[in-house]
Amino acid sequence: MIPIVSPDRQHRRRMMFLALNLTCYVGLLVALSNGLAGGFVNTVLILCFAAFAPWTVLCFCASVVGIPTLFAPPPPARASEIKLRTAVLMTIRNEPPARALARLQVMHDSLQATGRAAHFAFFALSDSSDPAIIAEEEALMATTPWLTYRRRLDNTGYKAGNVMAFCDEQGRDFDLMIPLDADSLMTGDALLRLVVIMQDNPSFGIVQGLVVGMPARSLFSRAFQFGMRHGMRSHTVGQAWWVGDCGPFWGHNAIIRVAPFRENCRLPILSGAPPLGGPILSHDQVEAALMRRAGFEVRLQPIAGGSFEENPPTLLDYIRRDLRWCQGNLQYVRLLTMPGLRPVSRFQLCWAVLMFLGIPAFTLTLALLPWASAANPSLLIAVYIVFMAMYLAPRLIGYVHSAAPLGRASRYGGRVHIAIGALVEIICSFLQSSVTSFETTLFILSLPFGKSTRWTGQARDARVVTWQEAATALWPPTLFGVVLNTALLITAPALLPWALPFTLGYLLAIPFTVATASPTLGDWCVRNRLCALPEEWQPPSEITAVLASAKP
Repeated sequence: MIPIVSPDRQHRRRMMFLALNLTCYVGLLVALSNGLAGGFVNTVLILCFAAFAPWTVLCFCASVVGIPTLFAPPPPARASEIKLRTAVLMTIRNEPPARALARLQVMHDSLQATGRAAHFAFFALSDSSDPAIIAEEEALMATTPWLTYRRRLDNTGYKAGNVMAFCDEQGRDFDLMIPLDADSLMTGDALLRLVVIMQDNPSFGIVQGLVVGMPARSLFSRAFQFGMRHGMRSHTVGQAWWVGDCGPFWGHNAIIRVAPFRENCRLPILSGAPPLGGPILSHDQVEAALMRRAGFEVRLQPIAGGSFEENPPTLLDYIRRDLRWCQGNLQYVRLLTMPGLRPVSRFQLCWAVLMFLGIPAFTLTLALLPWASAANPSLLIAVYIVFMAMYLAPRLIGYVHSAAPLGRASRYGGRVHIAIGALVEIICSFLQSSVTSFETTLFILSLPFGKSTRWTGQARDARVVTWQEAATALWPPTLFGVVLNTALLITAPALLPWALPFTLGYLLAIPFTVATASPTLGDWCVRNRLCALPEEWQPPSEITAVLASAKP
């Protein structure tokens, strides 16, 4: 179910992938350097491009190398006797207890329906601190005999600390564990698939299953996960092709071998105070690196079904989550010299840092555009078009994959629905990325002054964002957009249309946030199947049950 190649062949794949990345990256840099005139501003622009372009290049290259696998027929599913004991863990912190329990109930029932549930046990691991939520948790969980509920008295180590506490207290009773977030949902077949993979491959320490978004109500979440469903598909297949046994771990909807995890994957407490000291916020990739250091493989299962999560319902909630990831990833700077890590694992930690450090460089690039000067405008236009194509390539490949055979296109309501959804999603993506990149830039610049995020419960249900709330949160990017677009209009009017895909989002930040959170607009999108996922056209029973539990 997960193709395995020899170490020599895997090494050749990585060298080929590295060569492809370097060719694209250096080619873009050389072309940009030849297209811009000399001078201080243009030199800074080239340096900024050198900082933010690698992420786009890597995603493009991963999507390209994944095309043969993506369009190949999927391997047949294989049944197997379940022999290993598996704990299914849902970590919760100040989440609505009924909502979390409903998902656990659906997973439990789905697993029971397979007839192979005897080797599984379910746990709710709480770090809640809100007295009202604690009381509701205790009352609800006590009525569920198949579920073990445990609440820690503190939030030491955040989610990673919660999972490791389970490993210390009860983990010796289990061979495997499947950690879940409070918004996770997995079908019984998906759970069994992961267990079978681990049984067949004793050298595997972690297998990360592909996670996709559930049907959502708000336009923001619908557009976001429609794009993620298609972009992640092609990128993840290519990522699995080149990373091989040093794959990623996303912290949930994955399966872990308990004993080596308990013995080798304890996270260090970083010296100093937050934001870069203290407990590690983004625990998952560090745990993957430590598991690989211990000699166990970390694998990515790129094509699968039945594994779901929910995405933030509004742009403001997305920004809050993204900033926590940003701070957590930047903490990896302190871990890059950790002894014994595999080269690919060390690269992935470094890459996670550069992914966010490149964002201020992108923002600075836009800020300097009014003062840029061209030596070869035609060459700069070519660089722009090529870079834009590379930026959009992962999702475009995914859209072609969905639309190519009529049988697959029908899962999305047909090619017309795919095309309309893709257009709406791409527009929303550009508007969103402008705002999130600016907010991330401000956050990174504030870190030296002690700015820090907290690990709290996340908003997961659609809600209204008032004009006042949006204006209070997003006046800085709006002001930046007014100044930037005005400067372009005055100093470089010919450049303004080319910049608008990246600068219009600043001007529309407030109305975009209000509109895409609107329940009225969201309900219209649901009725008209705008950006509808296959689970809306033909809902699995597990999705139907979860959605039914959410209705008042």
